[in-house]
Amino acid sequence: MPVSSEEFRDALSRFPAGVTIVTVKAGDSVHGLTVSAFASISPDPPLVAVMVDHRHRAFELLETEGATFAASILSQDQVELSNRFAWVKDEDRFALGEWCEAVTGAPVLAEALAWLDCTIFDRLVAGSHTIYIGLVEATAVRGSESAPLVYWNRGYRRLQLQEGAD
Repeated sequence: MPVSSEEFRDALSRFPAGVTIVTVKAGDSVHGLTVSAFASISPDPPLVAVMVDHRHRAFELLETEGATFAASILSQDQVELSNRFAWVKDEDRFALGEWCEAVTGAPVLAEALAWLDCTIFDRLVAGSHTIYIGLVEATAVRGSESAPLVYWNRGYRRLQLQEGAD
Protein backbone atom coordinates (compact mmCIF):
# COMPACT_ATOMS: atom_id res chain seq x y z
CA MET A 1 0.00 0.00 0.00
CA PRO A 2 1.43 3.43 -0.92
CA VAL A 3 2.35 6.02 1.70
CA SER A 4 -0.18 8.66 2.71
CA SER A 5 -0.34 12.03 0.99
CA GLU A 6 1.02 13.68 4.15
CA GLU A 7 3.96 11.25 4.42
CA PHE A 8 4.74 11.86 0.75
CA ARG A 9 4.65 15.65 1.16
CA ASP A 10 6.76 15.48 4.31
CA ALA A 11 9.47 13.47 2.54
CA LEU A 12 9.50 15.75 -0.52
CA SER A 13 9.64 18.88 1.65
CA ARG A 14 13.27 17.92 2.25
CA PHE A 15 14.06 18.25 -1.47
CA PRO A 16 14.90 21.85 -2.45
CA ALA A 17 13.22 23.25 -5.53
CA GLY A 18 13.53 26.41 -7.55
CA VAL A 19 10.48 28.63 -7.80
CA THR A 20 8.87 29.76 -11.05
CA ILE A 21 5.84 31.67 -12.11
CA VAL A 22 4.14 29.78 -14.91
CA THR A 23 1.86 31.85 -17.10
CA VAL A 24 -0.69 30.44 -19.50
CA LYS A 25 -2.19 32.01 -22.62
CA ALA A 26 -5.30 30.33 -24.03
CA GLY A 27 -7.24 32.39 -26.57
CA ASP A 28 -7.95 35.74 -24.88
CA SER A 29 -7.42 34.31 -21.37
CA VAL A 30 -4.22 34.78 -19.41
CA HIS A 31 -3.47 33.21 -16.05
CA GLY A 32 -0.46 32.63 -13.84
CA LEU A 33 0.52 30.52 -10.85
CA THR A 34 3.54 29.84 -8.65
CA VAL A 35 5.13 26.49 -9.50
CA SER A 36 8.06 24.58 -8.02
CA ALA A 37 7.15 21.41 -9.96
CA PHE A 38 9.22 22.44 -12.98
CA ALA A 39 12.07 20.55 -14.66
CA SER A 40 14.26 20.48 -17.72
CA ILE A 41 13.87 17.39 -19.90
CA SER A 42 15.99 17.65 -23.04
CA PRO A 43 18.36 20.15 -24.68
CA ASP A 44 17.69 18.78 -28.18
CA PRO A 45 14.90 19.45 -28.79
CA PRO A 46 14.69 21.96 -25.92
CA LEU A 47 11.97 20.56 -23.63
CA VAL A 48 10.82 21.44 -20.12
CA ALA A 49 8.03 20.07 -17.93
CA VAL A 50 5.56 21.71 -15.61
CA MET A 51 3.15 19.75 -13.42
CA VAL A 52 -0.29 21.26 -12.78
CA ASP A 53 -3.01 20.08 -10.37
CA HIS A 54 -6.32 19.24 -12.07
CA ARG A 55 -8.15 21.47 -9.57
CA HIS A 56 -6.27 24.58 -10.67
CA ARG A 57 -7.66 27.05 -13.22
CA ALA A 58 -4.40 26.70 -15.19
CA PHE A 59 -5.27 23.07 -15.90
CA GLU A 60 -8.50 24.08 -17.63
CA LEU A 61 -6.67 26.67 -19.73
CA LEU A 62 -3.78 24.36 -20.63
CA GLU A 63 -6.29 21.84 -21.96
CA THR A 64 -7.55 24.44 -24.45
CA GLU A 65 -6.51 23.96 -28.09
CA GLY A 66 -3.57 26.26 -28.92
CA ALA A 67 -2.70 27.06 -25.29
CA THR A 68 0.88 28.11 -24.58
CA PHE A 69 2.84 28.62 -21.36
CA ALA A 70 5.95 30.34 -20.10
CA ALA A 71 8.03 29.78 -16.99
CA SER A 72 9.76 32.74 -15.33
CA ILE A 73 12.53 31.66 -12.94
CA LEU A 74 12.44 33.82 -9.80
CA SER A 75 15.34 35.32 -7.86
CA GLN A 76 15.43 35.24 -4.08
CA ASP A 77 14.33 38.89 -3.90
CA GLN A 78 11.00 38.01 -5.60
CA VAL A 79 9.26 36.28 -2.67
CA GLU A 80 6.40 38.80 -2.71
CA LEU A 81 5.72 38.06 -6.38
CA SER A 82 5.81 34.31 -5.72
CA ASN A 83 3.29 34.70 -2.89
CA ARG A 84 1.11 36.94 -5.04
CA PHE A 85 0.78 34.26 -7.75
CA ALA A 86 0.16 31.59 -5.11
CA TRP A 87 -2.52 33.37 -3.06
CA VAL A 88 -3.95 36.55 -4.66
CA LYS A 89 -7.14 36.51 -6.71
CA ASP A 90 -6.66 35.98 -10.46
CA GLU A 91 -7.36 39.52 -11.62
CA ASP A 92 -4.77 41.04 -9.27
CA ARG A 93 -1.82 38.75 -9.93
CA PHE A 94 -0.23 40.68 -12.81
CA ALA A 95 -0.47 44.06 -11.02
CA LEU A 96 3.06 43.62 -9.63
CA GLY A 97 6.18 43.17 -11.76
CA GLU A 98 7.19 44.18 -15.27
CA TRP A 99 5.43 41.84 -17.69
CA CYS A 100 5.93 41.55 -21.42
CA GLU A 101 4.59 39.24 -24.09
CA ALA A 102 6.79 36.41 -25.33
CA VAL A 103 6.83 34.92 -28.83
CA THR A 104 3.82 32.64 -28.13
CA GLY A 105 1.81 35.43 -26.51
CA ALA A 106 2.29 34.10 -22.95
CA PRO A 107 3.35 36.76 -20.44
CA VAL A 108 6.92 36.63 -19.11
CA LEU A 109 8.45 38.48 -16.18
CA ALA A 110 11.05 40.87 -17.60
CA GLU A 111 13.05 40.97 -14.36
CA ALA A 112 13.10 37.16 -13.84
CA LEU A 113 16.49 35.44 -13.70
CA ALA A 114 15.44 33.74 -16.93
CA TRP A 115 12.28 32.82 -18.77
CA LEU A 116 11.29 30.07 -21.18
CA ASP A 117 8.37 30.47 -23.59
CA CYS A 118 6.76 27.20 -24.70
CA THR A 119 4.25 25.57 -26.97
CA ILE A 120 2.76 22.33 -25.65
CA PHE A 121 4.73 19.38 -27.01
CA ASP A 122 2.93 16.66 -25.04
CA ARG A 123 0.71 15.96 -22.02
CA LEU A 124 0.79 13.09 -19.57
CA VAL A 125 -1.89 12.53 -16.92
CA ALA A 126 -0.26 11.42 -13.67
CA GLY A 127 -2.59 11.00 -10.67
CA SER A 128 -4.02 14.35 -9.57
CA HIS A 129 -1.78 16.30 -11.97
CA THR A 130 -0.99 16.57 -15.66
CA ILE A 131 2.61 16.88 -16.80
CA TYR A 132 2.82 19.45 -19.58
CA ILE A 133 5.92 19.09 -21.71
CA GLY A 134 6.81 22.35 -23.38
CA LEU A 135 8.89 22.89 -26.49
CA VAL A 136 10.93 26.02 -25.75
CA GLU A 137 10.28 28.52 -28.54
CA ALA A 138 12.09 31.50 -26.97
CA THR A 139 14.12 32.27 -23.86
CA ALA A 140 16.01 35.10 -22.21
CA VAL A 141 18.51 35.25 -19.36
CA ARG A 142 18.96 38.35 -17.24
CA GLY A 143 22.59 39.38 -16.83
CA SER A 144 22.29 39.38 -13.04
CA GLU A 145 24.19 37.06 -10.74
CA SER A 146 21.30 37.05 -8.26
CA ALA A 147 20.62 33.79 -6.46
CA PRO A 148 17.45 31.86 -7.34
CA LEU A 149 14.45 31.66 -5.05
CA VAL A 150 14.49 28.24 -3.36
CA TYR A 151 11.66 26.43 -1.59
CA TRP A 152 12.74 23.86 1.01
CA ASN A 153 11.13 22.32 4.11
CA ARG A 154 7.88 24.22 3.48
CA GLY A 155 9.45 27.67 3.29
CA TYR A 156 11.52 30.00 1.11
CA ARG A 157 15.28 29.86 1.64
CA ARG A 158 18.15 32.12 0.65
CA LEU A 159 21.32 30.85 -0.92
CA GLN A 160 24.59 32.40 0.10
CA LEU A 161 26.73 32.79 -2.99
CA GLN A 162 30.47 32.42 -2.44
CA GLU A 163 32.81 34.77 -4.24
CA GLY A 164 34.88 32.94 -6.85
CA ALA A 165 33.17 29.55 -6.32
CA ASP A 166 32.78 27.37 -9.39
